Amino acid sequence: MNKGELVDKVAEKAQVTKKQADSILSAALESIVEAVSDGDKVTLVGFGSFESRDRKAREGRNPKTGAKMEIPATKVPAFSAGKLFKEKVKE
Repeated sequence: MNKGELVDKVAEKAQVTKKQADSILSAALESIVEAVSDGDKVTLVGFGSFESRDRKAREGRNPKTGAKMEIPATKVPAFSAGKLFKEKVKE
């Protein structure tokens, strides 16, 4: 399912226009991205939580040459599925 198909489903379930559903979905996603990039954790009960995690610096290899190289530490977005979500997928 892509964003367009998700917008169609949301519009149908919420009984709003596709334009309204797209606007709401876009605003929700932007808000989640902004919060996580600011270091906040976003928890949607029953769905899951979004957060920023620190990835430590580590040693890697250049795939072309095989030479060792240092991969710097960074922050990455992470999602943890909630209990209800996990149970629904398991069925």
